[in-house]
Amino acid sequence: MSGAPVFEQSDGPGGICRSYYMKAFSPDRTGRAPSDDEAYRFEVGGGHWIFGSDPAVLDVIRELVPLTEYQRRAAVYIGRLGKTVPYPLQAHVGLLGGDLGQRAGAEWRELQDESKEPTTLREWLQLSFGTTLCELFFFPFNDRYTAGLSDSIAPQDAYKSPAFTPTQSAGQSSGYNAGFRYPEGGLDRLAAALEARCDVRYGKRLSRIATQERLLVFDDGSEQPYETVLCTVALHEAIELAGLVVPETPDPHTSVLVLNIGAERGRECPDVHWQYEPDSRAGFHRIGFYSNVDAGFLPARYRATGGAVSLYVERAYPAGQRPSNEEIACYQREVVAELQERDYLGEVHVIDPSWVEVAYTWRYPGSGWRTQAIEALAAHGIHQVGRYGTWHFQGIADSIRDGYAAGRRLHGSA
Repeated sequence: MSGAPVFEQSDGPGGICRSYYMKAFSPDRTGRAPSDDEAYRFEVGGGHWIFGSDPAVLDVIRELVPLTEYQRRAAVYIGRLGKTVPYPLQAHVGLLGGDLGQRAGAEWRELQDESKEPTTLREWLQLSFGTTLCELFFFPFNDRYTAGLSDSIAPQDAYKSPAFTPTQSAGQSSGYNAGFRYPEGGLDRLAAALEARCDVRYGKRLSRIATQERLLVFDDGSEQPYETVLCTVALHEAIELAGLVVPETPDPHTSVLVLNIGAERGRECPDVHWQYEPDSRAGFHRIGFYSNVDAGFLPARYRATGGAVSLYVERAYPAGQRPSNEEIACYQREVVAELQERDYLGEVHVIDPSWVEVAYTWRYPGSGWRTQAIEALAAHGIHQVGRYGTWHFQGIADSIRDGYAAGRRLHGSA
């Protein structure tokens, strides 16, 4: 096929959006399911579900792999109350108890007349949901989700937060992810299908972009001349690699530690796809249940019986504060103890951490850094694309759409 080569720093396609497999009681990861299918399937950065409903994009994906459609099941677990409430919380306040629900409802009605413009995410939450629900859920959850940034970052991508407008009724499907899709047989099949259409060079980690010479320099000592580059490297890293200076302070990001767990299924294990956690003792902010989406995430012996569960547990960290191996081991024990205490899990068959250095991207109020950085790189033929390359939240479907669009522009097509 014709086209420009793809330089990928890892040893396989998909980046954090790829599957891997682990047998029970084994520490080894494999890129393919074993021949007997007796392994847990996990994903590097936790569950990656395909949201979005652009028919053209979905048609492109379906040409590559068959997709199964799902209607979201999600919940909020309020540990201090010992209550699990269906998502979105604000549509089910009656389940919190009479006085609590009445106070929350009264605050919503008062907020409908507010016309203040919030500056920070925390202010937006307060103006949207009132004191009762903010103190109960929205403040503690978003403090964990942003790793303590909620009072210093601008409200952004509000539609993807578990905070939706309080006018939603309990029967409505709300939010950007009310429905989602997942490739039959695993996310790795989609990554492999995309790879088959490309010329991918693996193990090519960038060490420098020589903008004057228009040269990509890799860690292995090789070099690649370029005229134009489509760059998915995180925006702040691309600026550093190119040796460029942007006047404004870079916008922040947070990292995430994901624990992938395969275990005996406890009697109280939720039947949801994911659950928001504002006050877990161990510090995680969300649990996702792979096998509640697709039984194929389980070893073959458990798929019909449901006697096991495959799940992921997410905890956010400030940028640059990766925990040590000892701290991760301690945290793993705390997570398992908490989930076993709730009777979500029985015996743990396998637990495996993965670290996502740039997981969530944010913006400071009034910041022009993102625009300045993208324009500075473009002036040297480096065109940022993708979720982290453009510092903009988007899912897999939107990233595939933007990739095709960027490719067409690169080749001068309409």
